[in-house]
Amino acid sequence: GVLVSNWYSVLKLVLGEKKLNLLNDLGVDTKGGGKSSAAADKVVEEIRVKGGKAVANYDSVEDGEKLIQSALDAFGRIGEYCLFNLIHRIHLRGSFLVTRAAWNHMKDQKFGRIIMTASAAGIYGNFGQANYSAAKLGLLGLANTLAIEGRKYNIHCNTIAPVAGSRLTETVMPPDLVASLKPEYVAPMVLWLCHEQCQENGGLFEVGAGWIGKLRWERSQGHTVREKNQPMTPEAVRDQWDKVCDFTDATKPSTSIVSVLSRVESEGEVDANPTAAAASASGINPTEAVGQKLPPTTFSFNHTQCILYALGVGMSTKDPDHLRFLYEGHPDFGCLPTFGVIPSQAAMMDGGLSSIPGLNIDFTQVLHGEQYLELYKPLPTSGISFSAIKVHIIHCSEYFFCFTVNTYSGSELVCYNQFSVFVVGAGGFGGRRTSEKAKAPLPPPKRAPDAVVIDSTTRDQAALYRLSGDWNPLHIDPSFAAMGGFKAPILHGLCSFGFAARHVLTQFADNDPSRFKAIKVRFVKPVMPGQSLQTEMWKEGNRIHIQCKVKETDAIVLAGAYVDLHSTSEDSPENLTQGGGLQSELVFAEIGRRIKDSGSELVKKVNAVFGWEITKDSKNAAQWTIDLKNGSGSLHTGPYSGKADVTFTVSDEDFMEVVQGKVNPQKAFFSGKLKVRGNIMLSQKLEVILKDYAKL
Repeated sequence: GVLVSNWYSVLKLVLGEKKLNLLNDLGVDTKGGGKSSAAADKVVEEIRVKGGKAVANYDSVEDGEKLIQSALDAFGRIGEYCLFNLIHRIHLRGSFLVTRAAWNHMKDQKFGRIIMTASAAGIYGNFGQANYSAAKLGLLGLANTLAIEGRKYNIHCNTIAPVAGSRLTETVMPPDLVASLKPEYVAPMVLWLCHEQCQENGGLFEVGAGWIGKLRWERSQGHTVREKNQPMTPEAVRDQWDKVCDFTDATKPSTSIVSVLSRVESEGEVDANPTAAAASASGINPTEAVGQKLPPTTFSFNHTQCILYALGVGMSTKDPDHLRFLYEGHPDFGCLPTFGVIPSQAAMMDGGLSSIPGLNIDFTQVLHGEQYLELYKPLPTSGISFSAIKVHIIHCSEYFFCFTVNTYSGSELVCYNQFSVFVVGAGGFGGRRTSEKAKAPLPPPKRAPDAVVIDSTTRDQAALYRLSGDWNPLHIDPSFAAMGGFKAPILHGLCSFGFAARHVLTQFADNDPSRFKAIKVRFVKPVMPGQSLQTEMWKEGNRIHIQCKVKETDAIVLAGAYVDLHSTSEDSPENLTQGGGLQSELVFAEIGRRIKDSGSELVKKVNAVFGWEITKDSKNAAQWTIDLKNGSGSLHTGPYSGKADVTFTVSDEDFMEVVQGKVNPQKAFFSGKLKVRGNIMLSQKLEVILKDYAKL
């Protein structure tokens, strides 16, 4: 059901929706006197004529229990939204009583939408309206608290300050002005705030004549006018007044300064910008949130979802090579590697994150900043996956979050995701902007790309991709996109991500999904469906650096991106031996990649320099030095100017036997195949360097 409290303009809203509606109107005159059922009865009749269901209620909103009981008697539940347009002397008290009567019902059904109707008089003040202004601003305070308390129950509360023609305003406004302020120019915005897809909560909006504006508070950086154990004087306030009132680099706070006061004695001074208070008010507590885990969730899929995803990221039967991802009967039918984000995203967005302590954020204000995906084995084309989510890190400077998600097939770990996101307008809280724990984007080489692929998206690309599970209306609903400042719905960032990954797979991996290891991207700008994506690629060993642009505008949309591939079968140790190369080169190449990715962490764990002398046919064939003692670590080939803590001498063939687990390293040592000089005990730390080759 829909609860409407004396607002005739909602008629246009409910006529098209055909919901269950309770219309409440005392029917008083413009002076607040008298009582009539005519106003509510008229609206009820119009709704019924249009095929809707409605009943009238003539109780005062001060009798909130009676009003809510009328809705329950008629429809059995409280429905999509609860909207209060309060009349005259009972604005604040009436809103409280009706809200209190409805609150527990909304909590029980875990859904509620409440809109408080304030006024510009309450926001800005108005001569001669002290009582009305106080009541209307009181509604905003009530709404702000309800938004915080209702968040975990999926009860959202927002406040509007409308300007619309009514029985009251038509007595004081010219007819042409009343016509331009039709209630129909307010109702659609209210409908959106009441919709189950709308995640706006705690917002304040001015609306009228088809225009909508959102308001928020602004605070100067301020200035500390006392120190620990020192008195605060009016002279100090006077002398620093210009700084107190300086709005240069102003912040957008969401709470008061109260929670910062306890830090005066413990930290010595009051910060100029009370950041802890703002963090608390926005519902974000980094200390509480970091390290939290969610219970595992399941995601069931079969070949249909794999095919639908492939179509969503631009694959087509026009290309015969694409059939291996589009036809379940193909002899090499497989799942695109980037499908690995889908189970993880489903686990993250199905309400789980909102239950994490210290992470009460408005997800309509969240932007997807970066994405990292790593596969530990090729994805199956059907099955049930189990995803476990952990809030990995939080950087409070820009409210940068990194969610890590491990996805399992049975008990086997299949893939790992890092979702890095930003909360709009929540910055200014100190802390670092980067972290060693987050996979960092990398710039491409400063040379012409080795390959360029241009691929067109279709006008329906976003409509198709969203069927894989991202139901955000930003990508399909023009009116929703307009509220976000876009002329039309935009393409999903992860759709562009999928396009770029398959371009690399086609260009450098012969469309073989088993070659795919990992991908990292930073999302820069949106893509409009129908635009062409231009992926530029640079090959550096098994790492392919990528940069993706919109061809029509030359705007970069994916930056700092790369794809890591596994070596081809042609590069296997057996084939390298036949060609006269060293099998061990592959292993040291992998060591070099790991040092490049995690060198500083390895230095902390290992703190040693390892030398390797590789022989072939009893002759020295190669020399490698793994320096995990200085700086961020490094790998050297050839003579080394420093001194190794421990040096190993082994033939190329025996080295690979040990690496592949065919020969026990201790047996190799005692049989003389593996020679060691220096601090032999440091050899135990080799497992940290080659954790995939634990037997080495």
